[in-house]
Amino acid sequence: MKPDADLPRPDRRAAVRAAGGDAPWSRVRRLRHHGLRFALLLGTAGTLSALFPAARGADTPVLERGVVAREDVVAEIPFQIPKTGEELRHDQDEAASGVPPVYDFDPAAADSVLAGLRAFFASVDAETRAAGDNGEQGVRRALAAARVPTTLGAVEVLRDSVRRATLQTATEAVVRARMAEGVARGALYRVRLPAVRVRGLPGGERLVPSDSLRTAEELYGGAAASLPPELGADAGELQRLLLVRYFRPSLTRNDSETQAARARARAAVDPVKARVLAGEKIVGAREQVGEREEERLRAYQAALDQQRDERGGGGTAGRWLGSILYNVLLLGIVGFLLRLSRLQLYDDARSVVFVAVLVLAVAGLASLVAHAHLPPELIPVPFATLVVAVLWGGRLALVLALVLALLLGGQTPFLGAAVAFSAAVGGAAASFGVRLAHRRLQTWAVAGVIGTAYAACALAIGLLRAEPWEVVGWSALYGVINATGCTLLAVGFLPVAEWFTRVTTAQTLLELADPKHPLLRRLSMEAPGTYAHTISVANLAEAVCNAIGANALLARVGVYYHDIGKISKPHYFIENQPRGRNPHDKLKPAMSAAIVRSHVIEGQRLAEEYRVPATVRDFITQHHGTQSISFFLDQARACDPDGRVNAADFQYLGPKPQSRETAVVMMADSVESAARVLQDPTPERIRELVDRIVAAKIAAGQLDESPLTLREIHTAREVLARVLSGMYHQRIDYPAPAVEVPRDAVEQPEPTRAAG
Repeated sequence: MKPDADLPRPDRRAAVRAAGGDAPWSRVRRLRHHGLRFALLLGTAGTLSALFPAARGADTPVLERGVVAREDVVAEIPFQIPKTGEELRHDQDEAASGVPPVYDFDPAAADSVLAGLRAFFASVDAETRAAGDNGEQGVRRALAAARVPTTLGAVEVLRDSVRRATLQTATEAVVRARMAEGVARGALYRVRLPAVRVRGLPGGERLVPSDSLRTAEELYGGAAASLPPELGADAGELQRLLLVRYFRPSLTRNDSETQAARARARAAVDPVKARVLAGEKIVGAREQVGEREEERLRAYQAALDQQRDERGGGGTAGRWLGSILYNVLLLGIVGFLLRLSRLQLYDDARSVVFVAVLVLAVAGLASLVAHAHLPPELIPVPFATLVVAVLWGGRLALVLALVLALLLGGQTPFLGAAVAFSAAVGGAAASFGVRLAHRRLQTWAVAGVIGTAYAACALAIGLLRAEPWEVVGWSALYGVINATGCTLLAVGFLPVAEWFTRVTTAQTLLELADPKHPLLRRLSMEAPGTYAHTISVANLAEAVCNAIGANALLARVGVYYHDIGKISKPHYFIENQPRGRNPHDKLKPAMSAAIVRSHVIEGQRLAEEYRVPATVRDFITQHHGTQSISFFLDQARACDPDGRVNAADFQYLGPKPQSRETAVVMMADSVESAARVLQDPTPERIRELVDRIVAAKIAAGQLDESPLTLREIHTAREVLARVLSGMYHQRIDYPAPAVEVPRDAVEQPEPTRAAG
């Protein structure tokens, strides 16, 4: 208990010194305690430097687009401006698309087609001669042998020797003429390219105009056009079927050679966009830095870094040390904040490790974003901020967001103010917006707040850089995507975070407050009097916590479970006993005290069995503190006037309340139980009761280890008296209603008093 809110919290180190903390073992323990955390700080900083190894040198200022240069920036060494990955891919694709496809010419293809046609017509001649004057059956046998389906008109053409010879001559002539020029199966590339490369021609490999090449369809059409009109349409159809049957392309696409030629063209593309000579001006004084100038400045800085690396390792080692020191100083802000204002979190090794893992996770994903050339708006700073805000509050999350923004802004891929600005505003929005998420549906409100912050950042940077609206829109869209993804990922990751850090969040408390929880259901069914007492105490504790600024939800849930141990023996507690039946009347005072005291131990066991978080279990062990069970202690002393009673057997095991919430529950539990048996509960008598009980707690030292101030205790007394006066107000007598009793009814006495 503190005398006033302005005084500092109890100093743990002072307590250690008071208990002999100057002993050598305690100093070694403290050194190890802080040393492990400093080692974790160095390890995290070193890992960050490894993720972003190319730290910036101090040779040139960092000028972003939209900034006006104060002085001329002149290149001291020649350097190259490399193309971006997208630019290089575009140029390579363009070079590959200009490579003509490769075809192989087969001079034997025409001979193969002619041989097939001649063999067919020879078989028709032989069959018609063998069939006699009619010849129809012979023609059909020849067509069947060649597997050429046709019509009756085509059969008539083949029966006529003159028409047959004319058809053969015209078809062979077209094949010899067109196949020598090259005929390919399927479509050509000439839609995009004016020429193709043909290998195997009589004069050697050469480029051939694509319009001089023919496809099989063009061969069929040209052959039909060459037929004399008197042969008729049936002859044209028969010719087409024969060409389809015996066709063999004289041009074959060589895909492997084409791909190899295009790969050579891709490899020949220069990866350098421009070359700057020594002494050439990069940006002039009083000139605004545009996209071209910013690109040149970054390339110049990279060239200077490379030159420094080639000169020797001393510069590299210095840059590494500078990078680690930069990271240590920024991460040290979070460490000192934990040490000075969140000592409990600082002392919890699991929580400190978890914060370090979150920082490294964000940095690792940022490194992937940089290497994959993704938009920096996708760096998941809001994810870490949301998780920390839910676990430990928005203030720590805000500091973490700002530190992460500065860390990222100092790394080579993200130099400048743009990335740090977006990360800081997006992370800050996450730390503020988490207050909106009291229900699952409100998660989307948090995502909306973060997305709006990113969109505002995109607009601000776009206006400063005079970027086109399309660029601003895409930047805002990436920010919204990041906000949505980080929010959903944080919601899914919270159970793991709670398990690792052993922190109980509001969502978990709401789940524990559900009356359908197995323990609460058992309490309501097996110890209904205790359950009713629990609900009343919860209302009192919640009202007090709201008045003093403590965690009202935690206090309410803690009250729900503080007497859960009474389930094992509910009839030994007065609120569950029928009137006139008290099993303690048959027990010795020591046994009765042991049974009453055991509800704390049994409650702890049940809470662990049902996996109730440690934060809630504290209410079970601390709501009685180390108080004496005075009723049975007085009985024991009355039975043993010699004074051989051991007072420790009639005392709760504690500990005393360690938090404001458990201290409030101790007071609320005691005053509610006493008010139940208060005769004539007027507001004055209730206030007197509350003052007497709270004063007894203070006198017994039960509130000494809690962080409650005297001002907060005074507020608690006022709230307890006011709420109890409403719960146990004085009843009034109502006149009995006039009831007409039927003559045949059994006479019953009328009630004379009703509850007010």
